[in-house]
Amino acid sequence: MTDRPDRPRLVAAVLAAGGSSRFGDGAKQLAPFRGRPLVSWAVEAAVESGAFDLVVVIGGAVDLAPALPPGVLLVDNPEWASGQATSLAVAVEAARVGGFDALVVGLGDQPFVGPEAWRAVATAELGTPIVAASYEGRRGNPVRLGREVWDDLPTEGDEGARRLMAGRPELVGEVACPGNAADIDTREELDRWS
Repeated sequence: MTDRPDRPRLVAAVLAAGGSSRFGDGAKQLAPFRGRPLVSWAVEAAVESGAFDLVVVIGGAVDLAPALPPGVLLVDNPEWASGQATSLAVAVEAARVGGFDALVVGLGDQPFVGPEAWRAVATAELGTPIVAASYEGRRGNPVRLGREVWDDLPTEGDEGARRLMAGRPELVGEVACPGNAADIDTREELDRWS
């Protein structure tokens, strides 16, 4: 998709830099989930969508490189402990530097968001600068953010695009997606979904 001149150039980012503070001991991203590290589900879904180049935003909390497929670009967020907005800002900067028109963002702890959702959000033609996945009427990730809204995104705190989407609903379109946007934050949730 990125090589067609009639379509915007897209890059995807999986945000996986968090310290897993609610998870307890060990790195949530590397916790075994159905036979693979948790983070690999989100990254592989984005790759399998075939819709765009991919970056994974990592932080100093854990080395994710061994759990990721070859060819994925890792981008470091030195401010990862300050909240998710800093990881989103790192992803936006990578998209700017790469000359992309839009950024499709997902989270590294959502193993049930499959390639179909990534592809649907990437290819939706809704006429809005923000396109969010919707699961049975509930908004979730991934979210496509057009270049025109990048300067309006928060750069601090633990919310990504949600604040902008809530404050400017006219900028947002939704596309129905298969799957489930449940995220895994605790060991209990990991056990329940495993």
